[in-house]
Amino acid sequence: MQFELKRIQREVGITFVYVTHDQDEALTMSDRIAVMSDGRVEQIGTPTEIYDNPATVFVAGFIGQANLWSATVTDRSATSATVSALGGSTLSGSCVADSVRAGAPVTLMVRPERISISVNPPSGGLQAVNATVTDLTFQGPVVRLALCAPDGSPIIANIEPDADLPLLRPGDSVWASWTPTAACVLPDAPNQPRTLDDIVVEG
Repeated sequence: MQFELKRIQREVGITFVYVTHDQDEALTMSDRIAVMSDGRVEQIGTPTEIYDNPATVFVAGFIGQANLWSATVTDRSATSATVSALGGSTLSGSCVADSVRAGAPVTLMVRPERISISVNPPSGGLQAVNATVTDLTFQGPVVRLALCAPDGSPIIANIEPDADLPLLRPGDSVWASWTPTAACVLPDAPNQPRTLDDIVVEG
């Protein structure tokens, strides 16, 4: 159905406006997406822009899956911000919001599939947090790995079943790492849920 609608749209050459609550459907079918909440437009952009660079915590959690961690800004540049999060780790991510300044409470967002897992500290400029395995769930093409950061914050990573790792069990110590470009620093939204069940929103 999705691909058939896209084929028809290309053939007739007119603009289609398609309203859906299905995030996968929106990403698959759209050239541009408008994400709305409570009658307000949160962000307009291409599927890639919406997914990789969400403008708000709501967009980050609504489209796809997202780790959303409380953080405090320690430094700010024109396009990025450095924060303290996950038990005092110094981390950074892209940031375009004018309201984000040094000392401000913010949310650090990283998609679960952008996180790599290793038993030794990673190198090569990656950002890394030492964490403890709390749960593993086989989901076919991915293994959903639940971790606990030093401050108790949950970290969710989606890794390939054949990842080059020893057999992990709850209680094991691992390193969760990602590139700085995989993270986004978003203006704080204190009313957004941050429980283990809600921190990764199923798209």
